[in-house]
Amino acid sequence: MAGALFVMYAAVSLRLHQRMLTSSYDLGIFEQVVRSYAEGHLPVSEIKGQDFPVLGDHFSPILVLVAPFYWMWRGAETLLILQAALLALSVVPLTLWARRTLGTTAGAVIGACYGLSWGIASGVGYDFHEVAFAVPLLALSLTALANDRLIVAACWALPLVLVKEDLGLTLAVIGVLIARRGNRRLGMFAVAAGLAGTALALFVVLPAFNPTGSFAYWSLVQDSSGASEIPPGGAGSLLDLFHRGTIGLLTPETKVTTFALLLAPTVFLALRSPLLAIGLPTLMWRFASNNALHWGTLYHYSLVLMPIVFAAFIDALVRRGTSGRSLHRYLMASAAITFMVLPNFPLFQLVQPETWRTDPRVATAHRLMNVIPDGATVQVSDHLVPQLTNRTSVSLYGAESSRPNPQWIMVDTWVPAGARGWLGAPLSIEAEQQNLAKDLRECELVARQDGFVLLHRRG
Repeated sequence: MAGALFVMYAAVSLRLHQRMLTSSYDLGIFEQVVRSYAEGHLPVSEIKGQDFPVLGDHFSPILVLVAPFYWMWRGAETLLILQAALLALSVVPLTLWARRTLGTTAGAVIGACYGLSWGIASGVGYDFHEVAFAVPLLALSLTALANDRLIVAACWALPLVLVKEDLGLTLAVIGVLIARRGNRRLGMFAVAAGLAGTALALFVVLPAFNPTGSFAYWSLVQDSSGASEIPPGGAGSLLDLFHRGTIGLLTPETKVTTFALLLAPTVFLALRSPLLAIGLPTLMWRFASNNALHWGTLYHYSLVLMPIVFAAFIDALVRRGTSGRSLHRYLMASAAITFMVLPNFPLFQLVQPETWRTDPRVATAHRLMNVIPDGATVQVSDHLVPQLTNRTSVSLYGAESSRPNPQWIMVDTWVPAGARGWLGAPLSIEAEQQNLAKDLRECELVARQDGFVLLHRRG
């Protein structure tokens, strides 16, 4: 099952990249990070800014483990295939646990529902992300925790602090559950390690590396409407804090829909397991954020929640002693819900004919990009960035943070600026046209074909 899912995940990701449907945010950024490690220095990203130190953006030193694979194949494909392998690996412990405790049929159904779940599919369909490392770690840790192998559970959970700064809080909740299951010393150690890891990342490491001297995403922890009218200070701040921690976690309705969709494949039985509490830190920061993209079901934000939800599902079934016809009803309901929502998410692209057709413009784009020499400084449109990160110093065309006066510029004029990725649209269409007109005057026009404009700045 893991092997079949790996092929599916890799096929979706690689086809998106081959069709130039990947983006600078985030595949381009993460490849620049991995390329930095592979070249023997701390990670920087030209997409985030000139020589921007990525350890000042998010604390994800675990990405250094990708470097050896990047030595073997220098390209974004390495990251996509590794992500597919990590996600497929997470299926194994959950499926084996379900099979051992609930039977072969239950193991097969729950493993398939997890592997095809919308949260996994959304992550597979949107570039590469560091949280892919957390998914097998959580699956292994929660499986051990539920089976009272507490030391093993702690060992698998401890590396979470190296995946991303917020996952130390997830480790802390796992520590609480370890303590409740009888090993108080180990549990308190995990709690302390998780809290210390998050605090160290947020208040020491990230500010030290970030050019602004602070954590870049504090601004997202505001009123969930994104524009609070409550004045700062005094009672206003207390009311704002109360709103964010209560009403703001449930409104707008997108948040409730996401929470319901998370639990639906488990027929809401996951609510009966204490393991579900491990997902609270992730849900809290997402729903407290003022970025509406964090609230919904798109992108990669639900990746770390899926192993937690399905572990809670298995745990709830085991706790209830569910068997026979009752178990089969739950399994059938879980499978029906999983397959009902599947067409709305990226794995369904595998059976769509357009997935296997390539726009002739892709060949044109690669032919023009091949003109750009290795090591050049480049600014290009969003979807062209991850095609060049392996061999050039590339940044996003028109972004204020991009290195000025690049040697080469390549713009896709047939794709509106506002359609170039959720963060890859630094310019309005009018501003981009003005920028391009200016660059056409200052640079040599090398080629103009199928909507692509390639410019070279001499000197």
